[in-house]
Amino acid sequence: MKTTVPLLDKITHFIVKRKGKQIRPMFVFLSAKLAGEISESTYNAASLIELLHTATLVHDDVVDDAYERRGFFSLNALWKNKIAVLVGDFLLSRGLLLAVDNGEYRLLQLVSNAVREMSEGELLQIEKTRKLNIDESVYFEIIRQKTATLIAACCASGVASVTNDEELIQKAHQFGEKTGIAFQIKDDLFDYGEGENIGKPTGIDIKEKKTTLPLIYALNNASDSERKRIIRKVKNHKEDPKIIQEVVDYVLASGGIEYAHDVMMRYKDEALAVLNEFPESPARNSLRDLVEFTVNRKK
Repeated sequence: MKTTVPLLDKITHFIVKRKGKQIRPMFVFLSAKLAGEISESTYNAASLIELLHTATLVHDDVVDDAYERRGFFSLNALWKNKIAVLVGDFLLSRGLLLAVDNGEYRLLQLVSNAVREMSEGELLQIEKTRKLNIDESVYFEIIRQKTATLIAACCASGVASVTNDEELIQKAHQFGEKTGIAFQIKDDLFDYGEGENIGKPTGIDIKEKKTTLPLIYALNNASDSERKRIIRKVKNHKEDPKIIQEVVDYVLASGGIEYAHDVMMRYKDEALAVLNEFPESPARNSLRDLVEFTVNRKK
């Protein structure tokens, strides 16, 4: 991360001091231990994931006009958009060079593919959000690309750092993808007051006109007139707290929360079934705990 540019050094120091839970690198290390012993390549994989993930977060904050990240000011809040975009580009290039300089071409392929899919997922969501006509299959494609693909890349690159066995790499990828989908559905549920916000729904997804699984279920099970009424409210009154509460209450009454929770648990069980195909080990037990954490976390 060190450079000869004082401003860049100051900003990268700011980023490193405010790192998040680092769950993604954790998936890399534990997945590596499923198939072998942690190596220098594993550290490269974890660093590559963290650099590219951080780059996407920096760019996301610019796109979303978000001024807070992990409880602190975002880069664009402190240094404005132009600098934030350039820092995101720097982190991206730093990750790519880390892989190229160490000859980690398989890791580069896995992680670059994930970044491509994340961009496609974001664009697909923007396109569909405008119309508010997302069905379940489109929703799952969006969250697979936006969230699950990076966790899948973590697990696949962890295994790829210790073995060339493509079957094992693909199995780890499948495990990560299912875990990532469960992780995102859990995030969707927070918008309706599950977790620390029980009884205090945030409604952020509704304000941003994001059609998440609980709302999709509610709309799919509504009469035509009711469906149009709810869509109209989301489209035209997304800033009105009373209207947002009305939409939240409608989703709660429709059984959308229970449905989304059941789907999340199904993906969790499928992820654990794939994990159980790996030999018994402390790393496998830790990954199982990590999957349980993703669906039981409070924030």
